[in-house]
Amino acid sequence: MEVLTLDHNSSAAAAALAALFGSFFFVWIGLIILALVVNWRIAAKAGYAGALSLLMLIPVVNFVVLLIFAFSKWPIEEQLAAARGAGPGTGYGPGTTVAPTYPA
Repeated sequence: MEVLTLDHNSSAAAAALAALFGSFFFVWIGLIILALVVNWRIAAKAGYAGALSLLMLIPVVNFVVLLIFAFSKWPIEEQLAAARGAGPGTGYGPGTTVAPTYPA
């Protein structure tokens, strides 16, 4: 029966591989945190709760949240329409102005 022994080269290679995977893990975690912060800021600027960005961690729900952000009327649009005096339900679309209107 042959006994398996680890020599110096194989243990050094194992340590290097462990360090490589460890660094990839920390880079991956950092990128996830960065994506969450960016999504949080986008949701907050759109007028939604920033915590909606946590839903981006769930695989199918993240696509649904992205569709909601893309195609729903944002709360900030409602506030902008109200500030312009257009009333609720108006905002961007055919026949509306995107640029601010100033009195002459």
